Amino acid sequence: MESMIRDIKLAPSGHDKIAWVKNFMPVMRAVDEEFSKTKPFAGIRMVITLHLEAKTAYMAEVFAHAGAEVAITGSNPLSTQDDVAAALVEDGIKVFAWHGCTEEEYFTFINRALDTKPMLLIDDGGDLVHTLHTSRRELLPGVYGGSEETTTGVHRLHGLAKEGKLAFPMIAANDAYCKYLFDNRYGTGQSTWEGIMRATNLVIAGKNVVIAGYGWCGKGGAMRARGLGANVIITEVDPIKAIEAVFDGFRVMPMDEAAKIGDIFLTLTGDKDIIRERHFKSMKNGAMMANAGHFDCEINIPELAGLSVSRRTVKPNIEEFVQADGRKLYLLAEGRLVNLAAGDGHPAEIMDLSFGVQFFSALHLLQHHAELKNEVYLMPEEINTKLANIKLAALGIKIDELTPEQRRYLNLE
Repeated sequence: MESMIRDIKLAPSGHDKIAWVKNFMPVMRAVDEEFSKTKPFAGIRMVITLHLEAKTAYMAEVFAHAGAEVAITGSNPLSTQDDVAAALVEDGIKVFAWHGCTEEEYFTFINRALDTKPMLLIDDGGDLVHTLHTSRRELLPGVYGGSEETTTGVHRLHGLAKEGKLAFPMIAANDAYCKYLFDNRYGTGQSTWEGIMRATNLVIAGKNVVIAGYGWCGKGGAMRARGLGANVIITEVDPIKAIEAVFDGFRVMPMDEAAKIGDIFLTLTGDKDIIRERHFKSMKNGAMMANAGHFDCEINIPELAGLSVSRRTVKPNIEEFVQADGRKLYLLAEGRLVNLAAGDGHPAEIMDLSFGVQFFSALHLLQHHAELKNEVYLMPEEINTKLANIKLAALGIKIDELTPEQRRYLNLE
């Protein structure tokens, strides 16, 4: 089966990018060194749907070195890097993705990847699993299971499981400690503001930044905005998270109020219609909106367009919407993931842990799929501990250990 990519001639710069991030991913290097020898995934067909950039590419290569037959497709039309895709093809991995693909092309790529008849899956947002459960049900008996990278995707999985429709076991990789404590907080926090600043080239200090959602991604976005000197406002629907935001020193209010005073709006909820028509009507001239939730539905773009007398791209990743009263509102990165569409995504050191979670989740499914039910599982705690120890060793950090007496006192033995 032929790969579908933009241009194989772009491969040299893709190889350079993969080589660069590899230097900062010690967990995955350790995994690569160990499992390229034993090849536990030999004969296993795997489909990966993730943001197809250098860090993801290195993970795909680690799986291939461990014996897997890997096919990969992008999980977002604007996050695929064509040179990285070309490099993977040169390394013998099937790739179905190119930057800026249409929605039709996006699902064509997913279906072409599924034509490889996968036994293991890694999904990002749930479209791969959804396609299997709808239009590609003939493949379900051959699937051992999979893992999900995002909060949005995990929500979709729980919905399937609740309805009794989930056809194979899935591990909520997003809910592993070594994923959400670091990836969602520090990764999203840094990469989102890198994307916003790269797109706008504007100062953040002194601006009113409205963060919609105070989950782990929202915490990271708020923390980094405050570090940049912003006046941070949180909007929430969860009263416990709202109290937490207050105790963390942030102002909390409904979006209806925040819309009137915000300079930059950032949505990180995983839900839809967080910012919509009534909010657009009260925004200040020059207000900017960005999204770091998985899908481009948190900012209601059709309603924004419907209110506008003109719409144009003023610079890459910035659209200007002129309102009837002359106000100009700006949308970044088409409302898609701003950290990937306008940036390079999470730092390599962060994805090192996240992709370690993905590797060991896949290995756990391979070894135990026959005894697992068609449910959503958390990654076993011992794997979290193993990953953390590998990371600490790579950083040259040592920690204390419990004595036998202390372990007995805590009933650990």
